[in-house]
Amino acid sequence: MSSVSPPLRLGTRRSVMATTQSGLVAARLTELTGTPVELVGVTTFGDVTKADLTQLGGTGVFVSALRDKLIEGAIDFAVHSLKDLPTTPDPRVVIAAIPPRDDPRDALVSVAKLADLPPGATIGTGSPRRIAQLRMIRPDLEYVPIRGNADTRIGKVTSGELQGVVLAAAGLGRLGRGAEISEIFEVEEMLPAPGQGALAVECRSDRADLVELLSVLDDARTRAAVTAERAVLNALEAGCAAPVGAYSVESGHDLILTAAVVAVDGGRAVRKSTAGSSSAPMDLGRDLAAEMIAEGAGTLIGERAH
Repeated sequence: MSSVSPPLRLGTRRSVMATTQSGLVAARLTELTGTPVELVGVTTFGDVTKADLTQLGGTGVFVSALRDKLIEGAIDFAVHSLKDLPTTPDPRVVIAAIPPRDDPRDALVSVAKLADLPPGATIGTGSPRRIAQLRMIRPDLEYVPIRGNADTRIGKVTSGELQGVVLAAAGLGRLGRGAEISEIFEVEEMLPAPGQGALAVECRSDRADLVELLSVLDDARTRAAVTAERAVLNALEAGCAAPVGAYSVESGHDLILTAAVVAVDGGRAVRKSTAGSSSAPMDLGRDLAAEMIAEGAGTLIGERAH
C-alpha cells in the first residue's frame, strides 16, 4: 500500500495576478511530477502599504514576507514575478526554476494607440522606467503614478479617470485580459524591465530534494536571458524602481543583450547593445553595464531621486 505524500505548500501573494501565476506553476509541477501542491496565501508589505513603490525602493516589497515564510518553513516554495526580485542573492534561498518566459513587452490599455491620444491625455503607470521611455515617445502627455491590481488600474480607463494605463503584457495575458490591450510596445521603442514576463520559483537552499524536484520547471534559455538582464541592473546598482530597461534574445549560441538607462524627463538616454556566449550571461550583463557607466548611465540613475 503506497502512502500519499502531503501536498507541497506554495506560498503566493493574495492578488489575483499572483494566485493565477502560482496556480499555473503548481499545475505544471503536478503534471510533470505527480506531486500535489496547495496554495498558501501570504500578505506582503507591498500589498498593504499605500506608499508609492518608487519611494520604498521598489525591489523586494512584495518578496520579503514570502521569503520569511520560506525560511520559517511555513511554506515549501514560492513563486515571484522575476522583475520584483532583488538582484542581490540571499544565500538562504535559491531560484530553483525559471519557467519559459511569457511576452516580455509592455502594453497600453487605452481608448486609442499612444500616437493617437490628444496632447495632455493622462496615462497611469507606477514605473519610472515606463514613464521615462513614454516621455521619449510622447513628451506632451501627462504621466501619473498609480497603484492597485490590474482590475483597479484598467477600471480607471473604463471610468474615464485616465486615458490609458501601461501594464506588462504577460500579466494581462495570464489574467485573460489580453483583448483589452490597445497597443503592445515593441522592445525597440520601450525596453522592458529586466526579467519582465518571467517567473521565479524559489525555495530554501538547504532543501536539495526540493531544488531537484522543482528543476523540472526550469527553462535554460529563459534563465540565460534573464540572468544577463538582471546582471546589468545589479552592476548599475539600481533597484527595480530605477529607469532601467534590459532585454536579451537568443541568436544561435549567443545572446544579444540591449539595455538602457533613461532620464526621468525622457530627455537623455544611454542605450547600448552587445552580444556574447549564452553560457556566460552574468559576464555579458556586467560588461555591458560597465560600458554604460562609462557613458554616464550612473548619473541618470542618480537623478531619479530629485
